[in-house]
Formats: sequence, C-alpha cells, structure tokens
Amino acid sequence: MEKTEKGFSGLVREYEQTIYSICYMYSRSEDEAKDLVQETLVNLWNGLDKFRGDSSLRTWVTRVAINTCISFKRKKQLPTVDESFIPQLSDASPEAGTQIRLLHERLCRLDYLDRAIVLLWLENMSYEEIGAIVGIAAKNIGVRLVRIKNKLKNL
Repeated sequence: MEKTEKGFSGLVREYEQTIYSICYMYSRSEDEAKDLVQETLVNLWNGLDKFRGDSSLRTWVTRVAINTCISFKRKKQLPTVDESFIPQLSDASPEAGTQIRLLHERLCRLDYLDRAIVLLWLENMSYEEIGAIVGIAAKNIGVRLVRIKNKLKNL
C-alpha cells in the first residue's frame, strides 16, 4: 500500500472501530485506551510502506493493534481497573453497562493470546483470519474458544 495521508486516513476510517475495540479490551482506563489507539496509529503509519500484502489489510491492521497493545502492556502494567471506564453507549441500559464492565473485567484476567482470540471472534472474524493473526492453525481456534469460554464462565 502506498504511504499517503489520504490513503492512511481512509485506512483509519475503515478500521477505527476494530482498533478501538482491541485497545479498549487491553486497557484499564479511558486514557490508556486513547494512548493505545494513538500508539497503534503511529505503528500503522510507520509500518505502512512495509506492508507487502501477504495478508489482507484487515488482518495486518488487527495484528499491528494487538501487538501494540501487548507491547504497551508489557512495558507498563497497571494493577487496577478504573471503575468509571465503561463505553458511552447512547442506547445502553444500566444492565448493559454492568454486563460490559463484567465482560471487560473477565477478559482482562485472560492471558494476552486468549484475549486476542476472543476479541477477534467478537469482531466476527473467521477462524482462518484469527489463526493468521495470532499464529495458530485455524482448526485449533475453535478448540481454544471452547476452552476460553469455559474459563470465562468460571471466573
């Protein structure tokens, strides 16, 4: 892909929700989520001219976002979750906000790989796409998801 501001703006517009979703699930506060989004955008811009097209653009963007979040988290561990950190959903009921907070808390207790698999599954990616992003055979993604779901139920 050619590295131009116009092309990059289009890429950001197309994948901004995916990038934010990934950053949100690896965050413990709204400020940290914003930092992760910015760091991801910087990494995407810096890596844009290195994108060879071996995978889809969606796969590459997702992989960069996840790797950015994991690297960021390894550098800076935050021990607590900001209780006010619930996404602003205009049509969300109080029950939905509670469910979102509980899901976020449980996902934060998963290891980085399991969290990535769940996030990608929630983004409606195929097992093949998820496998390409996390480096696991697609046939193993279904098995991992069952194990992750059971783990989440027991948290």
